[in-house]
Amino acid sequence: MEKLPTEISIVTLNCWGLKYISKLRRERLTEIGRQLAAADPQPHIVALQECWTQEDYHSIRRETRFILPYGKFYHSGAFGGGLAILSRWPIEESTMFRYPLNGRPTAFFRGDWFVGKGVACAKIRYGPEPKQVIEVFNTHTHAPYEHGPNDSYLCHRMAQSWEMSKLLRGAAERGHLVIGVGDFNTVPLSLEHRLITAHAPVRDVWRVLHPESSLGPADHPAEKARRRPIPTAEFNIQENGAASDGPYNTWRWTKQQQKLLGPGKPAATIPPDTIDTRGKRLDYIFAGSGDIAALNGGWVIRHANVGMMMRHPELGCSLSDHFAVEATLAFHPLPKPSKTRPLKPTAVPAPRPDSETIVNSLEPDNADASTINTTPIPSHAFHNGTYLHIQTPTPSEDFSTSASKHLNAQLLSFPHANPHANPHDPAASAVIPLPSTAYDEILATLHKYVRRERSQRRWRARHFFASVVVTTACLVGVWFSPRNYVAFILMLISSLSLVAGTIDGLLALLFFKSELRALKEFEWEILNAKAVSNGAAPVQDEDTGEDDGDYEERRW
Repeated sequence: MEKLPTEISIVTLNCWGLKYISKLRRERLTEIGRQLAAADPQPHIVALQECWTQEDYHSIRRETRFILPYGKFYHSGAFGGGLAILSRWPIEESTMFRYPLNGRPTAFFRGDWFVGKGVACAKIRYGPEPKQVIEVFNTHTHAPYEHGPNDSYLCHRMAQSWEMSKLLRGAAERGHLVIGVGDFNTVPLSLEHRLITAHAPVRDVWRVLHPESSLGPADHPAEKARRRPIPTAEFNIQENGAASDGPYNTWRWTKQQQKLLGPGKPAATIPPDTIDTRGKRLDYIFAGSGDIAALNGGWVIRHANVGMMMRHPELGCSLSDHFAVEATLAFHPLPKPSKTRPLKPTAVPAPRPDSETIVNSLEPDNADASTINTTPIPSHAFHNGTYLHIQTPTPSEDFSTSASKHLNAQLLSFPHANPHANPHDPAASAVIPLPSTAYDEILATLHKYVRRERSQRRWRARHFFASVVVTTACLVGVWFSPRNYVAFILMLISSLSLVAGTIDGLLALLFFKSELRALKEFEWEILNAKAVSNGAAPVQDEDTGEDDGDYEERRW
């Protein structure tokens, strides 16, 4: 058997491979395969999202077959889940876990419900020992089509993060190295993000290396509250890990700017100091440590970066509407304990920004005609200093060059790495528990959504019965219609009414009933988790006497 790896390179990428919708799909995804094959360092595990067709999957497999000989395309829903995993080592087991809550069939124009979103699970063996196993969980959660307090899909994304955390925790309890990757459609330290890191012994690799990175785009409330300067495009890539919606990605350009791209045209460039107000991080790699006791060491985060930023060599466009997130995990042996006193785990220090400020200009003096300024700035802004003298913070420390003590600190932050660690000490633990108020927020969001769905169910049931009345009235009217065309109109109205009413009736009977039951399960699990986190007894199952999901809100 080949030598055991000392490092594991991971890549996650949303390919934007929607059939009939994504532009230049075949050309882009074939080039993605070529770039993965030529990557340095070579990836060991690649997770793909929005790879919807087996044609595109096999195209990527053909290009990467020599460095990633194993792979799995996951089937789910009516149109496929769009998930795939490629691996350097054999995939021993595979499962497609579908989310119990995943959008609504009534939003057919959005498609999330029909593709059967879930988690692609793969058990990968990299060594002969029982614990030398990697469990990869690849997901693409429900898209945030709505924003703010009226986001009706927020409850579903919370439930999906909760399900993901349970899968990650289960794999970690089996003593395997856990890697959770994908497009989570949420910003850092949001409630969906914290649900994962609070309930599974994993860490967001980017925030381990860049603890001062942004919490969203520049106009996001959490980011505005930090009162940090507006970032540049380059800073958003290097420090904030903003792999989505940034100005470097040509699919975020205006139609006029995209006309500069194409075969035979000069490369259109973006100045690194372009103001980036929209770039954000939606793609994540969460990693555990493996069984530290069995392996006499564990996996720590050595490096992370935004990748796959190159353009298509002929078309000039970005390879996807997202960039990739890449990370390198390194195996780090347990430090030998001191003879005089037990090891005390220390939290990985958060580097402070240097006092030096970086002055960024929007338009360099030597910019040529192919240089694109993606952010129009009013002329007065250059005079009052709003943008001319932006103070961009210094990037956080790169742990790839840090001393061994940082790697020790990462390893010892897992409670099971050191018997003397206090698992309730947030500074010494990789798992930061959620406060009670966070559970209250989840429950409030859940109950608000339940009220909405119960109302929707009632209205659709009423529509069904109304359609029966209309259909019957139209059929009776046909008997007395004086003209044939009147009879035709009545029959048409009758048919359309019956079809629409039957669809709503089936939705009320099947979909909404199933969804409300899933919400009821989610509520019980959150109530139980809150009770356990507060040191109380687990919640006793309450039989409401109803089996249709209609339940009153409980006090919590």
